[in-house]
Amino acid sequence: MSSLTSPTARRSVRPLPRALARGGAADRARLAVVPRLRSRAPKVPFVTLVSVLLLAGVVGLLLFNTSMQQASFTAARLEDEASVLSARQQALTTQIDELRNPTNLAAQACALGMVAAPSATFLDVETGAVTGKPTAAVPGPCPGAASGRGQGGVR
Repeated sequence: MSSLTSPTARRSVRPLPRALARGGAADRARLAVVPRLRSRAPKVPFVTLVSVLLLAGVVGLLLFNTSMQQASFTAARLEDEASVLSARQQALTTQIDELRNPTNLAAQACALGMVAAPSATFLDVETGAVTGKPTAAVPGPCPGAASGRGQGGVR
């Protein structure tokens, strides 16, 4: 710092020539602050990135929506198929119950040539004893023949 305040340092700075200091060229050489030119190059990558993200989001939403609609259609189709299968199961259960009906079984047995025994007789296998009085079965009219229900049920 002492070198700046020395008399030699002060003498090394030259004063402006008097012609420039009085006006003329000094007035013409005035400097003005010019705003810095802004470059648009840094905005391009940002705008591109935002556009790509927006496009990817829209495409992702469309794909998600499409997959959800496909899942909805599949679920609706499976529900329809389940209701059809449930109705079919109920119809088959009703058909089985009808085939197990004692009247229907008697009509089918009569159609096959079987006759009902007039009395029940039991045989004890261990002792060989017969319980009841065995009598021969006599063919007679079929019990379901009058109604005609049992004729078409034989399969």
